Amino acid sequence: MIKSYKILSLLLSYPNKELQGFLDEAENELIEEALLSEEMIKGVATFCQNFAKADLTDWQAEYVQLFDYSRSVSLHLFEHVQGDSRDRGPAMVDLMEFYQKSEMKLTTNELPDYIPAFLEFLSTLEVAKSAELLGDTINIMDKINVALSEKDNPYSHLFKAIISLSAKAPNKAITYEMIKNEKPMDLDAEYEETPVTFGGCKGCETSI
Repeated sequence: MIKSYKILSLLLSYPNKELQGFLDEAENELIEEALLSEEMIKGVATFCQNFAKADLTDWQAEYVQLFDYSRSVSLHLFEHVQGDSRDRGPAMVDLMEFYQKSEMKLTTNELPDYIPAFLEFLSTLEVAKSAELLGDTINIMDKINVALSEKDNPYSHLFKAIISLSAKAPNKAITYEMIKNEKPMDLDAEYEETPVTFGGCKGCETSI
């Protein structure tokens, strides 16, 4: 298992007591594996220090407000690819196949395009393959990072670390085009949508 992907997956998950208790260990685990650069590890450490002693209820409320009510920082990959994004279809087909062949099982309340689940999946692969697949989503990761960085939000440190693990750098022109074309979130419509699932689903027609 690639610890760095697994740790970033955990840190991006909904906060609970177990996660908060792990924050003090995260930096040492990342240093031990040494996959992330020193600069990126320091950024993750800053994130951990920010929430290590925070009130858990406040952290949870902040998490929900941040990620559930704004498409610009949604933790679901498909939220960022509505519209003209069919050129990334082959990458999503490959991602589907890897999920299907993997022994990783999602819980009933997880969609397969949930970024923490995606990172956990990448943690089960070889480093080079994980970096390659991450590269297929890199402009989405960059789009989220831009939105978080503009707000000086601590979660931006996690997305900078994720981006640094990719086999390729974001294309800023694509990133800003995605930001420009982003549709406002209609919460009523969102709850009416059929959940995206892997394995012969139509959701893959909307691709990364």
